[in-house]
Amino acid sequence: MVTSIAGIITFIFTTLLTIAGVGAAFILIPVFIAMGIDIHVAMATALLLNCIAMVFASYRYAQKKLIMWKVAVPILIVATALSPLGAYISTGMNKDVLLWLFVAFLLFAAPMMLFYKPKQKEESSKIKQIILGMAIGAFAGFLGGMLGVGGGNFIVPVLVWLGFNPKKASATTSFIVIFSSLSGFLGHATVGNISLPLLGVTAVASALGALAGAWLMTDKLKQEHVKLVIGIVLLGIAARMIWTLLI
Repeated sequence: MVTSIAGIITFIFTTLLTIAGVGAAFILIPVFIAMGIDIHVAMATALLLNCIAMVFASYRYAQKKLIMWKVAVPILIVATALSPLGAYISTGMNKDVLLWLFVAFLLFAAPMMLFYKPKQKEESSKIKQIILGMAIGAFAGFLGGMLGVGGGNFIVPVLVWLGFNPKKASATTSFIVIFSSLSGFLGHATVGNISLPLLGVTAVASALGALAGAWLMTDKLKQEHVKLVIGIVLLGIAARMIWTLLI
């Protein structure tokens, strides 16, 4: 019964969050824990589901030529390199203060997604895209490592704010999330056993949800609708973090 419910929840949230390009682990982890699943199993499973979902979504996005490879690869490399530095620096800082700062960023970024209409960015040179990707990767990797949250939460709004097509911003971030989630999964998998029945059901649900979300994003939703979904997701993340900080 628990496994079936977990599968339904996984499908629903994966569908929605695939559109936003941020992965569903941040919601699935507390939901799985609330259902009585061991915290380490919940974390490892949810992060692996992120990988599965984003692989399926990225395949479709690549077919539709929505992934900005010249931006994505520098972001991925630099974010991966600087994430440990951010994590190291955070050891000497008050974690609650850091998380409140992240909440403030989300509360700034969400209305921007909902109401701000940046001028569409024209195709820039390869060198400029690489430099821009490295700058965004440094920002997202360092802050993501320092706060212990996914860098995708930073990457999507920053790309949209810079004038990139919201669909391309979401698709590009989805590709990056594959690797950040895989890294997190490998870390948690060493301390938590994976429940094969839970993983089997939720993996299928995650793949189906990713395909549904990617289809909606590429074929059914307009750019304005994707921005709306991203804004709502960011508000949801902020609300969950505020709740966690206050209880």
